[in-house]
Amino acid sequence: MTLQGFIIFLLIGAIAGWLAGKCMRGGGFGLLINIILGILGGILGGWLLGLLGANWAWLGKWYGQIFTSCIGAIIILWVASLFKK
Repeated sequence: MTLQGFIIFLLIGAIAGWLAGKCMRGGGFGLLINIILGILGGILGGWLLGLLGANWAWLGKWYGQIFTSCIGAIIILWVASLFKK
């Protein structure tokens, strides 16, 4: 992975984590947590949507990656909220 690819990877993670924080209660979590949340969400979202056979190619490469990461991050936040209660 090139430096440019790594920076884009982190940027997509940060955007997805921020969007997930806005969709769920609690708001933003700071840049570092948003990046981590987005990256983990991308892994989880990609795996789950792959199991379902979902293909987000029609959204475009960037939009599809952000959408997939955001879905995964929302699931992570939802599961975390179950343990928080």
